[in-house]
Amino acid sequence: MSRTLFLLALLLVQPVAAAIPAAPPRAEGDGPYPQLILRGATVITGTGAPAYGPVDIVIEGERIVSVNIVGSANTPIDPANRPVLKAGGREIDLGGQFVMPGLVDMHGHIGGDEQGVTAEYVYKLWLAHGITTVRDPGCGNGIDWCVSEARRSAGNAITAPRIYPYAFFGMGRDTPITTPEQAREWVRSMKAKGAVGMKCFGYRPDILEAAFDELEKQGMRSACHHAQLDVARVNVLTTARWGLTTMEHWYGLPEALFDGQTVQQYPADYNYMNEQHRFGQAGRLWAQASEKGSERYEAVITELLELGFTLDPTFTIYQATRDLMRARTADWHAAYTHPALWDFFTPNRDNHGSFFFDWGSEEEAAWKDNYRRWMAFVNDYKNRGGRVTVGSDSGYIYKTYGFGTIEELELLREAGFHPLEVIRAGTLSGAEALGAADRIGSVEAGKLADLVVLSENPLANLKVLYGTGHLRLGDDGQLQRVGGVRYTIKGGLVYDAPALLDDVRRIVEQEKKKRGIESLRQPGG
Repeated sequence: MSRTLFLLALLLVQPVAAAIPAAPPRAEGDGPYPQLILRGATVITGTGAPAYGPVDIVIEGERIVSVNIVGSANTPIDPANRPVLKAGGREIDLGGQFVMPGLVDMHGHIGGDEQGVTAEYVYKLWLAHGITTVRDPGCGNGIDWCVSEARRSAGNAITAPRIYPYAFFGMGRDTPITTPEQAREWVRSMKAKGAVGMKCFGYRPDILEAAFDELEKQGMRSACHHAQLDVARVNVLTTARWGLTTMEHWYGLPEALFDGQTVQQYPADYNYMNEQHRFGQAGRLWAQASEKGSERYEAVITELLELGFTLDPTFTIYQATRDLMRARTADWHAAYTHPALWDFFTPNRDNHGSFFFDWGSEEEAAWKDNYRRWMAFVNDYKNRGGRVTVGSDSGYIYKTYGFGTIEELELLREAGFHPLEVIRAGTLSGAEALGAADRIGSVEAGKLADLVVLSENPLANLKVLYGTGHLRLGDDGQLQRVGGVRYTIKGGLVYDAPALLDDVRRIVEQEKKKRGIESLRQPGG
């Protein structure tokens, strides 16, 4: 082996140190195979096309070679119509089962020391829910650590989805950027470290504009959470004109829709650093935006569509604001939410997103109205041809990794998306926003074999994607849990999703024993 190849191989397997440990060497997954044939499945392509089958999907190494229709839904399959398995290959009978593209989570933080969870815990929850690609917006564990994990995942050295590392640019930097040229230098330095994009919270306009200009020159992409401290100067129209790829959450969009005011109507005692103030007033923001059909609304949505702008709404991360009890008592917390993560969620004035100091019916009512208006805009944007993606932002506000991503799919359905549109948002649309649609995002020949195998039809019920499945009353009168991902395939590497969930349950149980607790503690309990 040449010295160059040796150093490259070393880079793929040697983790970089950070506040949380890097993922351990991969001990899960079979393949990739010289040939893998998934036989007799019904396929949901991710393009918006209706499901069809039976098909035999032929995979060689890491790529899909062909998707073969092998019969009719109403007649037995003729063996003569089926591709023949090559020597050394593997075939999996998926008759009556469903195959869809791997999910793309566009807002997936890998966690950190504040949440108290390991990368292994996060990755296995993601893969167990069919998430094969994650964009980490901000790389909170450090850009070097994040790039290292991305490279190790790309080389299948760890059990993890594909990772797209985006460097953080914004408030709180140890060394403030004070000139446009420094912003350009920062972008170039992040690219040299391996970042493929930038996430910003806002900044001084001339400096931020320079950063976006340099991103375009370097062929990098961007995400932005238009935080309240800068949104009066830079909202989504500003950044979209500068070339922003995706807006995160919804901050900056209502502000662009203001008509008759230029700033949010904050009460006199508002303090951004008091998170109940921050999120309490955020839930009253969409009511201040222009209504659909108004001159201002039409001008804003038309320009964003013309710019090819992408919305990454992350509905799921604010779900607790409109129904705190539901978020706290979700089915998966007992077995899959890490005790350290639960402690981080519990109301606390120091932890970000743990702001339920005195959260009552008035706050929830405001947020329900906020969701109604917000969802209506997102659905309208989609209906007019705009791109909408799936992001979870899990690790905060009672959202457990993996489960939060599936909840985002359900919330897009609530917003008015057809299930086929939901799947497209979670697959091909995300790949397009990452500039990776030639490689991932749909079940098509020539693309990487990033696939999800399910025994139940997700178009009929998105809940079957949850690791906890779906409760159904059987013919025997007994409740049973059905669904859950059977296999997650990443580049032809086949992961047993239930086995990954078993690993996560063991991690959680071991931590509970270590702490001497039997169950997660409810606030006030």
